[in-house]
Amino acid sequence: MQRLLAHLALLVVALVYGGNYLVAKGLMPDLVGPSGFIVLRVTGALALFSLLLPFNREKVDRKDIPRLIFCGLTGVGINMLLFFNGLNVTSPVNASLIMTVNPILVLIASAVVLGQPIVRRRLIGVILGGIGAAAILLWSGSEARVHASWQGDLMILINATSYAFYLVAVKPLMSKYRPLTVVTWVFLFGWLFTTPIGCSQAMDIDWSRFGASEWAGVAYVVLATTFLVYLLNIFAMRHLQPTVVSVYIYLQPLLATLFSLLQAWRGGTDYMVDTGWPLWVFGAMIFLGVYLVGRPVRRSEAKTA
Repeated sequence: MQRLLAHLALLVVALVYGGNYLVAKGLMPDLVGPSGFIVLRVTGALALFSLLLPFNREKVDRKDIPRLIFCGLTGVGINMLLFFNGLNVTSPVNASLIMTVNPILVLIASAVVLGQPIVRRRLIGVILGGIGAAAILLWSGSEARVHASWQGDLMILINATSYAFYLVAVKPLMSKYRPLTVVTWVFLFGWLFTTPIGCSQAMDIDWSRFGASEWAGVAYVVLATTFLVYLLNIFAMRHLQPTVVSVYIYLQPLLATLFSLLQAWRGGTDYMVDTGWPLWVFGAMIFLGVYLVGRPVRRSEAKTA
């Protein structure tokens, strides 16, 4: 029963992330600037996580503070700021495709930081995924696009790279402390990084222009995409293998594309005008690369690494 609930939790996570591309994109930049949106997101999430602290009074060693600062910079500061600023100037479909390269970037970050060897099959996966991501950037910049841009795609790629280094850096902390302790400190330092950058945009928000749907969009990004998703991911990772969890990353571009089609069908902004068969070919290269990277390493492969 717990495994079934874990799969349902991951499905909800994928749905929330898939919807986030369109919800956030729909509010930026006319109502909320991308950096100002991050201030709202991080401040709201930090407040919610802090409310849970009375149930978790775990102390952190001083020697771990520098690592927590680095995690706040890479996992919240650079990651979130570049994601929203990139999404602001590119298509949700492009952004969701590029984000699937994250497992490949985690492998590269592990090799750089921890010195972990990369077996031949995974190296092929890294090359395929890298070519696919680079091809999407070049394709976006090859001609004028309505919604997509290579600048936005590049910011999304750097965001995914920053998050990969965060995942590698935060792993020892997650083994030493409770997840809630780690994420609260990470969001605290992330708040210190993001607030000076996005404060002016946050202060410029004209809340009188917000109707029920706009308020719902902000609540969706702050409550669902940040707070709820984190809690669901913790639950799922307790009951499923990381390889199983990583499979759900493939759902994000599929759901983002489906939601984009539904939005266009209902008369909303049509983000599908920038798509074409090259985009899907490049996306398939990333998928194949992630598949090769995510497969467990056999003993025979490890010996030849």
